[in-house]
Amino acid sequence: MTWANRLKMTAGILIVLLLVAAFTVVFNQRQQRVLSTSATIVAESYPVGTDYGGIVTRQYVEVGDEVAVGDPLFDVRSLHLQRDIASGQVADPALAAGVSADGTSTIAATVDGTVREIAVPQGGFAQAGGMLATVDENASLFVEAEFQLSARDYARIDEGNDVELLLPNQAVLPGAVVGIEVTTVDGQALSTVRIESAELSNKRATGMFQAGTPVQATLQLRQDGPLAGVGDAVRDLLRKVGL
Repeated sequence: MTWANRLKMTAGILIVLLLVAAFTVVFNQRQQRVLSTSATIVAESYPVGTDYGGIVTRQYVEVGDEVAVGDPLFDVRSLHLQRDIASGQVADPALAAGVSADGTSTIAATVDGTVREIAVPQGGFAQAGGMLATVDENASLFVEAEFQLSARDYARIDEGNDVELLLPNQAVLPGAVVGIEVTTVDGQALSTVRIESAELSNKRATGMFQAGTPVQATLQLRQDGPLAGVGDAVRDLLRKVGL
């Protein structure tokens, strides 16, 4: 073998190695799984309010208590309600449904759940139409996670994509994307993703499975084929040279 042929063979090997290295970089840059920048367990929450302003004369529950539909939460005594009852503006059926003639109404839970917040404790004044408390509904837990992605990778998030949820106790729950919202900052897609898991949604909103618990979400992006990264790189190059 002549020196010229040896040089050609060596050059060919180097070119192949460079191409392999370049393709490896492209493939590595194209993410398949992404970690959330933040993720939190969230529950469907329901405000507890009153139509008539008045003094909270009795508080039946505390934060963290579990309640069922119809359970009493507060008694609120309202002079305005008392006047409406006296003038006949409040129908008799209302008097039989937790409203007394002295203007005291019993506010009851409308969902099964856990009391997350007490806004007006016993002795406080509740505004008409204001919130007394918040109840997190049972069997409504989901995860809200944020991801920072390139515009191209954002396009690879679809409803139904698989997600792994890592809890503080290191347990892993399977989940899936059910909703996506996005804002764009400096060419990056800041995506807020709603993730639901059958193993999470059937839990009561207590302990580790309560609203506000931080988790880590790992999102599986859509697979566009083994050569998708190469195609993206070629298109980027063509755009840069104006083709």
